[in-house]
Amino acid sequence: MNGAHDMGGMHGFGPVVREENEPVFHEEWEKKVFMMSRVTRVRGIINIDESRHGIERMPPAEYLAASYYERWLSSLERNLVEKGVVTQEELEARVRLLQEQPDAPLPRREDPDLIAVLRTPSAGRDQYERPGAAPRFAEGDAVVTRNEHPLGHTRLPRYVRGKRGTIHAVRGSYIFPDTHAHGLGEQPQPMYTVAFEGGELWGPSSEPRERVYIDLWESYLEPPAGSPS
Repeated sequence: MNGAHDMGGMHGFGPVVREENEPVFHEEWEKKVFMMSRVTRVRGIINIDESRHGIERMPPAEYLAASYYERWLSSLERNLVEKGVVTQEELEARVRLLQEQPDAPLPRREDPDLIAVLRTPSAGRDQYERPGAAPRFAEGDAVVTRNEHPLGHTRLPRYVRGKRGTIHAVRGSYIFPDTHAHGLGEQPQPMYTVAFEGGELWGPSSEPRERVYIDLWESYLEPPAGSPS
């Protein structure tokens, strides 16, 4: 979807500022958000594409003002309500309680089996490669990205839509995020690394020899007009 999150290639945001020796977490509460997100992944409640789409649906002003883990929390709340795990009323009641009683004890639930799973480094880090159809394109093939603007989740950035590129590598078959984010199944399809020349994306203002590589699924691509399909 064309939300505020899709700002690749846009002007006006200034340089990317890197924080020297940046910690994994800046605040204690961020650890809890991270762990709650891992639990929902391990339990099969929220998959990674649903989580990303939850972030994309934040109101633009809130998205731009939010920190990294504030966006995670927003998506977590939205998805848990939509899936019926908690209600909006329960969430709002908890917020009111903590505003009135910041030191109120948090509920505890002992689950040694879940903790053991979460201590496994691979927990919540799913594998997304799946058996699928043979790739339609090969390395070196010219392609054009479809100029589509779906309302739902997509991994096709806005700034490369309708642009010509070249297949740089064939990566295998992977879960298709556009369906996986909406309960429509994994529907795996071939994925490619596509190379785009800077001039194709940004015209004369592009830097010399600039090239961008993006991993894209097959249904985002089509042969250039006039080439064999």
